[in-house]
Amino acid sequence: MSDTDTISEQDTAEFRQRCVDFMDAHGQAHGEGLPDSEEQQAFLAAAAEAGLAGVPYPAEFGGGGLTMAHEKIWREVKGKYRMMDSEYIISHGMCLPMLNEYGTAEQKRRYMADIISGTTMWCQMFSEPGAGSDVASLQSRAELDGDEWILNGQKVWTTLAHKSDYGIVVARTDPELVKHAGLSMFILDMRAPGVEIRPIHQIDGGRHFNEVFFSDVRIPKDHLLGEYNAGWKLATAMLMYERVAIGGAGSGQINQPTFKLLAKAARENGKIDDPVVRDQLMQIYSMETTKAMVAQRNRAEQQAGKTPGPGGSLGKLFGSNIAWKMREVALEIAGPDSVAWDPHDVAGGERQRIVLNSFSSSIAGGTDEIQRNIIGDRVLGLPREPSVDKGVPFKDLKVGTQTG
Repeated sequence: MSDTDTISEQDTAEFRQRCVDFMDAHGQAHGEGLPDSEEQQAFLAAAAEAGLAGVPYPAEFGGGGLTMAHEKIWREVKGKYRMMDSEYIISHGMCLPMLNEYGTAEQKRRYMADIISGTTMWCQMFSEPGAGSDVASLQSRAELDGDEWILNGQKVWTTLAHKSDYGIVVARTDPELVKHAGLSMFILDMRAPGVEIRPIHQIDGGRHFNEVFFSDVRIPKDHLLGEYNAGWKLATAMLMYERVAIGGAGSGQINQPTFKLLAKAARENGKIDDPVVRDQLMQIYSMETTKAMVAQRNRAEQQAGKTPGPGGSLGKLFGSNIAWKMREVALEIAGPDSVAWDPHDVAGGERQRIVLNSFSSSIAGGTDEIQRNIIGDRVLGLPREPSVDKGVPFKDLKVGTQTG
C-alpha cells in the first residue's frame, strides 16, 4: 500500500467525482434488491477495470496504486449506496491484506489481482470443534512430505467455504512446541482432492457457514504463507484485519443503516410516534453514529500496509451490542413479524433475515468475551487472565480430542 496519505484539493475533488460517476453507473440505491453473487462479481470486475477495487494496493498486483486518502474517499462514496460486495468482505478485508503484508512476491503476483477483481473468492479457516475462542488449541495437522504439506483435520463455521476458490488455513506443524508456537499458515485450493465441505443450515433457511474436512490434502511447499511456525503471529494479524473489516463495514462515512431499517419498520407498523419506540430508535442512532466514528478512527490510525491494532475489537464489540439492541427494538416494533415472513414473497424477508442472522454477530470473528479480554488487556492495559498451559508442549495438553 502507498505510504502517502495526503492529496491536493483538486485531486480530491476529481477522484471523488470519478467515484461518484462509477457508483451512479454500477451501484444500487439503498432499498433495492440485494445483489446476488454474479452481480457482486461483475461490480468488482468493473471496479478493478476502473482502478477502484483495491485502491491502495500496488498496480503491479492488480490494485489502484493510489493512497489511503483515495481509499477513504472511495469508501465514503460507496457508503451512500447499497453494499455491492458483501460476499467478498473476507476476500478483501482479511485475505487480501494478509497476502499483501506477508505473501512472497510470487504469491502476490499469482493471487492478489484475482482477489481484487472478484475473479476468485477466498475464505479463512481458523475455528475447530475443540478450538473456537481458543484458536491456539487447534488440532488440524500439516506435515511436510518432500515438496508438499499433507493436511489432515477439520474446521467449522467457515463462512462461504462452499463458494470459495481458495482459503487461508492455520494448522499445527510442531506439537512439541507450546500451543501458540507450533502453528503455520497456508494458502489452500478449496477444490483440492481431500477437501470436503459440508453446509451448516441456518435458521433463516440459508447456507452461509460450513464444516470443512481435510483428508490427506496435499499443499505445495511454497504455499506456506509467512514463516514456518509463525502461524500464531499471522493468525493474530488476520484476526485484527477481520475485526476492523467486520466492525468497520461501510465505514466510509457516518451512517446509521440499522436505525434506517428499524425506522422504516416503525412507520409501516404505525409505531413511529410511540415515545418508547422513538427513544429506542434514537439509542440505535447514537450507537451506530459512535460505531462509525470509532471505525473511522481505527482506519485513520492504521498505517498503510501495516497490521491494525487491537482497537478493531472496539468496533467489533460495539457492532455486536447494536445487533442485540436491534433485536429488542424489532420485536417491540413488529412482534413476530420481525423474525417471520411469507415464504411465497420472493422479495420479502430482508429485515427478518437481518434480525435472525444478527445472533452470529456475538460469535463470528471472535466472541464478545474475547473482544472484552483483548480490550482490557491490550487497549486498557489491565492484568491478563491466569494461564495454566504456559510453557507446556501442545502434545501434553488436554484439549480437543487429546487426552494429554
